[in-house]
Amino acid sequence: MVDLAFEIETEALAQVLDSLDYFQVLKVAQTASPGEIKAAFYRESRAYHPDRYNALPPTPFKDNAFKIYKRITEAYVTLRDDRKRQRYLADVTGPDRDRKLRFDEESEQETKAAQRRQIEEQFGQTPKGRQLYQQAMKDLEAGRVDAAVRNLKTAVMFEPANARFKEALAAAEKKVVHDFRVK
Repeated sequence: MVDLAFEIETEALAQVLDSLDYFQVLKVAQTASPGEIKAAFYRESRAYHPDRYNALPPTPFKDNAFKIYKRITEAYVTLRDDRKRQRYLADVTGPDRDRKLRFDEESEQETKAAQRRQIEEQFGQTPKGRQLYQQAMKDLEAGRVDAAVRNLKTAVMFEPANARFKEALAAAEKKVVHDFRVK
């Protein structure tokens, strides 16, 4: 049997759940430490864990408790990861707060894809292209401009559309010409 006051509280929480951010769901401040977040998760999950109400017949209370428990778990998974927490905090304190109250895997995948594209644009799309580019940069630092040009030409063969590789190659070739004229 469930306490009537808790049942009323659960129903009220379930009604406003979609308007609460993860900090509000766990009842912690946005500046809460990882330890405080973990303690809040355990406190809240004990109250709403589905196993606690497993023996009860299907009721709206049981459905609400399960819905709340899922959101508590979702909040904890997001807030315990520093990177996700920073991104989530930026989302809920930004202008699109109402749209970004829930951290979904789709937006996480979009972010990872954008980061991957940015890395590929900077350092190359193919392992061999990246390796050759990095070696060319080391060659340039060490003053081996001819070796850098060879590595960059090969990197461009692997990735002909990579603008960064082409720019580095052009700069290295320009340096070869400049060094030749100076001698």
